[in-house]
Amino acid sequence: MSQGKILIVDDDPQIRRVMRTTLVVQGYEVADARSGEEAIEKFREGKYDLILLDLNMPGMDGIAACREIRSTSDVAIVMLTVRDSERDKVTALDAGADDYVTKPFSTPELLARVRAALRRVPNNPDTGPQVIRSKDLEVDFQTRRVRVRGETIRLTPKEFDLLRYLALHPNIPVPHMKLLQAVWGPDYGEEVEYLRVFINQLRKKIEEDPSNPQYIVTEPWVGYRFTP
Repeated sequence: MSQGKILIVDDDPQIRRVMRTTLVVQGYEVADARSGEEAIEKFREGKYDLILLDLNMPGMDGIAACREIRSTSDVAIVMLTVRDSERDKVTALDAGADDYVTKPFSTPELLARVRAALRRVPNNPDTGPQVIRSKDLEVDFQTRRVRVRGETIRLTPKEFDLLRYLALHPNIPVPHMKLLQAVWGPDYGEEVEYLRVFINQLRKKIEEDPSNPQYIVTEPWVGYRFTP
């Protein structure tokens, strides 16, 4: 049984070949593309669970391709790049990536990032409410649907899992590490910039005034708190 279908996008044929071999051995179905333009074309033709997307490519780069894909799809996206500054990470995440891997990377690291990107926080019908309604916000955990002021809002899977975890722990400050491990997995904990980007995106989508948030409140030096 396939572990999922992955599209590798990189202009370096050797990197594509190595990643394809690594992922196929682990049970994933794999396709590849040499450019951002080819990636967009292949993505429109087929259904993928994850895209491994190189940031630096001739023509349409990874950031532009990521934005184009994210504008119409919630597919998991992991950005690959030789750059390692926080600014580059924030740029990639802000474009819609779920995660970020710096080249050169080891096989265990690549596989861990793939598993984290494909990870979804399961809905447990036996614990907690299935729907939360609070002022102008409604979150249905069973259908993964969010409505704000009567309008359905599209969240990426990671954005929804982040909101879900916070909403199911109302009025409790959730530390950065706990939130990262709950949503991305046990290998995470130090990537505070991930939370900063995703929380900002969530606020833009659900808060009436993102600069003065009422639902997702920052707890300085600790983490975040959901206030229904």
